[in-house]
Amino acid sequence: MSFLGRGSTPNAGAINQERVDMATQELDMITDIFNRLVSSCHAKCISPRYAEGDLNKGESVCIDRCVAKFFEVNKKVGEKMQAVGAAAGGNPGGFSL
Repeated sequence: MSFLGRGSTPNAGAINQERVDMATQELDMITDIFNRLVSSCHAKCISPRYAEGDLNKGESVCIDRCVAKFFEVNKKVGEKMQAVGAAAGGNPGGFSL
């Protein structure tokens, strides 16, 4: 069975709209993370005055470190949110006041 619901189902011509919506939402989230990553690391590592067509060694090292830190923090925040959600009884959006 394919991701979008096509395959060996009785209604093989139909696309599962719920799965399409989930895939669209996931793509939007990944695009948002990528855009924030690029914006943040570009501002920190690359001078607004472009002197060369390529990154110099310092910029390249800064970008590598920035990306690694960005994903490490993103991973830790995700783990913390899952722990809070599990502690709240597994409620989606389980943050209680």
